[in-house]
Amino acid sequence: MEPSSTHHIVESLTKAIVEHRLHPGTKLAEQKLADHFGVSRTLVRQALIQLAQNRLIRLEPARGAFVAAPSVEEAKQVFAVRRMLEAEMTRAFVQQVTPAKIKALRAHVAQEKQAVDSQDIPGRTELLGDFHVRLAELMGNQVLAELLRELISRCALITLMYQSTNAAEHSNEEHAEIVKALAAKDEALAVRLMNEHLMHVEQNLTFDRKLPASALAMALT
Repeated sequence: MEPSSTHHIVESLTKAIVEHRLHPGTKLAEQKLADHFGVSRTLVRQALIQLAQNRLIRLEPARGAFVAAPSVEEAKQVFAVRRMLEAEMTRAFVQQVTPAKIKALRAHVAQEKQAVDSQDIPGRTELLGDFHVRLAELMGNQVLAELLRELISRCALITLMYQSTNAAEHSNEEHAEIVKALAAKDEALAVRLMNEHLMHVEQNLTFDRKLPASALAMALT
């Protein structure tokens, strides 16, 4: 991978955000980033647009780019909507479960465990969120999959920053239990486990962590 590539800039900034070196509200000046990475502002702008699509930063007209700071209230509302949607999705999945679908879910859960065990924080966050999208995809419901992907991305930064390794391990274990219930076609148990899982994810996020101010130059060194 070329160090000057847009992908490299996206990866570097994502890592700095995930590792708490760049905090919510930090301004990301295009020229400073261009100087740091030794690239044109055009490449930096492309990277910032991609990060904005991932909801890790926000772009403000005439003001520039800032590390996103989704509110606690927004995250709680997202989880409330997800619980409504995913309870019904779980019920529907039980009605059309097949060995092939269970095999696909088990493979996904195994990938999650590998990411958790290897301390791959961005990887585990993406995989743990994608488990829910995968359910919708395996049902063949692309509208639901897109809706869930959007909902999950809205609280991705909070999950990235405030979910501990311990909580991530629990999420992986809970996914495995949900898959067992789905394989057994136990609708009541699967729905209960899904609801409890989403409640646990929300409860395990440390919203009140105090973060010091961060300087862009220091954060990227």
